[in-house]
Amino acid sequence: MAITTYSELKTAVADWLNRSDLASAIPNFISLAEAQMTRQIRHRKMVTRATATMDTPYFAVPADWKETIRFQLNTNPITPLLYVTPEQLLEDSMSYSSAGQPMFFTTVGQQFEVLPQPDGSYDAELLYYSKLTPLSDAAPTNWLLTESPDIYLYGTLAQSAPYLKEDERTAIWTSLYEKLVEDMRIADERARIGSSKLKPRIRTFG
Repeated sequence: MAITTYSELKTAVADWLNRSDLASAIPNFISLAEAQMTRQIRHRKMVTRATATMDTPYFAVPADWKETIRFQLNTNPITPLLYVTPEQLLEDSMSYSSAGQPMFFTTVGQQFEVLPQPDGSYDAELLYYSKLTPLSDAAPTNWLLTESPDIYLYGTLAQSAPYLKEDERTAIWTSLYEKLVEDMRIADERARIGSSKLKPRIRTFG
């Protein structure tokens, strides 16, 4: 049976578990698997671009933000912002007490903070990994289910094991899930760089 929708995934999980009494539990298994996949998987189809006007030192991260890839000001030329820890930003604030063009940023909770404090309005652009869109009856599919239904299946089965006390099958499902996630990582890396060979830059001294 093809697994292309949330409903088909739930049916497949019930079939693999050979249980007909888990209708209320299977959605929880799927949610737990999605939480794990969001923590572990980084794929080009998760990359999202967002723009905003930066005119204050604090502003909220996007609702689906998971991890920053690049943060920049769209000045001429473009100004990449350098990430520092919150502690380092606090220390650096002693040296950048006056407003100016931001150079550094950090993440505090669900907010970004930049330094120096903007002295005007800047066009900012954020490239980031977004969270996986959870499956539901209202959102019956997403890119990962389309790309790799087997990851969803084995990830969900692995999450069902503690509930069902299926210790014998946990290792098998977990091993298959982890192998598939690694296979996806390798395939994604190949898709990014193709068959080209990366050439090292050789620098000389003197």
